[in-house]
Amino acid sequence: MLSLAACSTSRRLVPALSVLGSRQKHSLPDLPYDYGALEPHINAQIMQLHHSKHHAAYVNNLNVAEEKYREALEKRDVTAQIALQPALKFNGGGHINHSIFWTNLSPNGGGEPQGELLEAIKRDFGSFAKFKEKLTAVSVGVQGSGWGWLGFNKEQGRLQIAACSNQDPLQGTTGLIPLLGIDVWEHAYYLQYKNVRPDYLKAIWNVINWENVTARYTACSK
Repeated sequence: MLSLAACSTSRRLVPALSVLGSRQKHSLPDLPYDYGALEPHINAQIMQLHHSKHHAAYVNNLNVAEEKYREALEKRDVTAQIALQPALKFNGGGHINHSIFWTNLSPNGGGEPQGELLEAIKRDFGSFAKFKEKLTAVSVGVQGSGWGWLGFNKEQGRLQIAACSNQDPLQGTTGLIPLLGIDVWEHAYYLQYKNVRPDYLKAIWNVINWENVTARYTACSK
């Protein structure tokens, strides 16, 4: 299993992609709940396909890309190294993003966060309702496939909302530390919500694991 409350995703949630001296391969993390545990908000069929097929594919493809990259490094083949960067970014991002996403969800989730995270949300967005509305709107507005994120800006000491395309990892592409990610690829909702992404986004708030999000915030804001 990957670390749940790590502050730096690229360093602690998964092994850094640049650390190529080790031959240890990435593995698919177990879910902390059953596939059907998030019903009726996200059904078991979606969760099973999403985890055992889509996330597993990112892990497998990342391992293949890293092996090829090691070979290119050994041969000092810079052209091959450059050519492999998109595969490393896409599959590495897919592994990072989903490893966060599963822990951001819980059958006992929903409601509002408490304590210091709630106070930070009120400080940076005005209220929890305004935060929820803004993150939902950003996630609905993602063109094609991607993610909506609540992240922490370490330099400014503030929460920020951002969207990332495809499987671009939040920290690696924006510098924000990921706290809460909402997957808006169609494979995350289409079997249940068809093409009505707003209905999926309305439902997912019922299973947000605020304890996990708060732990991430606490680790990063110190």
